[in-house]
Amino acid sequence: MSLGVDIKANWPGFALNAAFTAPADRASALFGASGAGKSTILRAIAGLDKNITGRVEVGGEIWQDENIYCPPHKREIGYVFQDSALLPHLSVRGNLEYAQKRVAPASRRVKFGDAVDFLALGNLLMRFPDTLSGGEKQRAAIARALLTSPKLLLLDEPLSALDAGAKARILPLLQKLRREFAIPLIYVSHSIDEVARITSHMVLLANGAVLTTGPTAKILTALDQPLAHADDAGAVVDGMITAHDEKWRLSTVSFSGGRIFVPLVKLALNEPVRLRIRARDVSLALEHHGDTSILNILPVKVRKVQETGPSQSMVALDACGTALLARITHKSRDHLGLVPGKELFAQVKAVSLLV
Repeated sequence: MSLGVDIKANWPGFALNAAFTAPADRASALFGASGAGKSTILRAIAGLDKNITGRVEVGGEIWQDENIYCPPHKREIGYVFQDSALLPHLSVRGNLEYAQKRVAPASRRVKFGDAVDFLALGNLLMRFPDTLSGGEKQRAAIARALLTSPKLLLLDEPLSALDAGAKARILPLLQKLRREFAIPLIYVSHSIDEVARITSHMVLLANGAVLTTGPTAKILTALDQPLAHADDAGAVVDGMITAHDEKWRLSTVSFSGGRIFVPLVKLALNEPVRLRIRARDVSLALEHHGDTSILNILPVKVRKVQETGPSQSMVALDACGTALLARITHKSRDHLGLVPGKELFAQVKAVSLLV
């Protein structure tokens, strides 16, 4: 199943003209700055605004075109808003049961207990929304959306109003959500860290238009796209845990480009993990240096070099099929003689493990 969108709208000061497809076997992001059109597109997919014209197709079923307009309650979506939008007069259990009752018993693909257990809501079921923290409300809202057994799950910046602690508790759940329940999801955010952690496909937006679509890892490192030149530009690396070293308190993540050491984690061997390596944390060397405190040194090949300012260049690297970025000075670029195809070593000074 895939999602196909080709929609248009015009309002004073803003025009939307967006066409893209998103695969069903991945978590996809709508990403862009505030005002890019992310939430507007989500509302169009949900059928919440009849002023947005065009075509929306999910899994071969047309929800909207020039002849058809399927109302929102028939679109089989689960929608999680920035505000949880829980019904205040119902307990958490009441909110969840209300959602589940919208689905005929024979069509329920998500069990009540599974949603409660996954979102750790067992001790909150009798509580009312006004007694919950922001993070607890959002966990309940996600469970409620799941219990509609949707064909498509839409999440509109669900973490934007939460503090760092609540985000840290919910992010791992969002990472596992699609795998656990086999429901395609579209995730709206302007946080590159959230997108890098949760999604593997991206629709990059600016001013109501689609700049590009494709794998998240590819767009983050494409020098012809703006994200590769942002202050926090960096690469996403998918690998798996292959060793634990209790003596030195390190775990080893293996990927196509080699292995990377990270602080010891309580994960099973062969567990898939995702790393984020920022361009500012990668330095380059012509030789492999053993006399350094840097543990993670990877053989790479230069793909492209592009100036990003008066004194700095961004270098796109290939680590045996995995893309990396390095931000260096023009002086270092020229000293190393960096040109496409040159082989050298990337010294990774810091890694974020996106468990």
